[in-house]
Amino acid sequence: MSQETRGRLTTRTMAMPADTNPSGDIFGGWVLSQMDIAAGICASQRAQQRVVTVSLEGMSFIRPVKVGDILGVYTEVIEVGKTSMRIHVEAWVRRGQIGLREKVTEAVFKFVALDAEGYPTPVPAKSSLPDYAMEEFTV
Repeated sequence: MSQETRGRLTTRTMAMPADTNPSGDIFGGWVLSQMDIAAGICASQRAQQRVVTVSLEGMSFIRPVKVGDILGVYTEVIEVGKTSMRIHVEAWVRRGQIGLREKVTEAVFKFVALDAEGYPTPVPAKSSLPDYAMEEFTV
């Protein structure tokens, strides 16, 4: 498996005992929620407004996450439509805080930008993004 991440590191957190399933591994729903948080950060920065998750494409767990692992979530905007965006998300762990780094899962999240009343609204053109956001996006 490649040790190259795809996208930009968006969040990092430590897996804790309270996040485990009955087998002692970190609960998959916790990992999914961390990925959704990171994807939402990426999507809202690209949209420069409120966004909501509308779908998730093909997530599969490659390796388990263990208590004490540092979970890093990487995001990349891969497609921008009129009101929606697709965000590629990878989750990687660093075992034992400083040890082996492994990819544990990946997925594509779809978000829709919303206006103040909660209706879909256009995602701004890349050319209209503020300077701080320009370096983050390829699409």
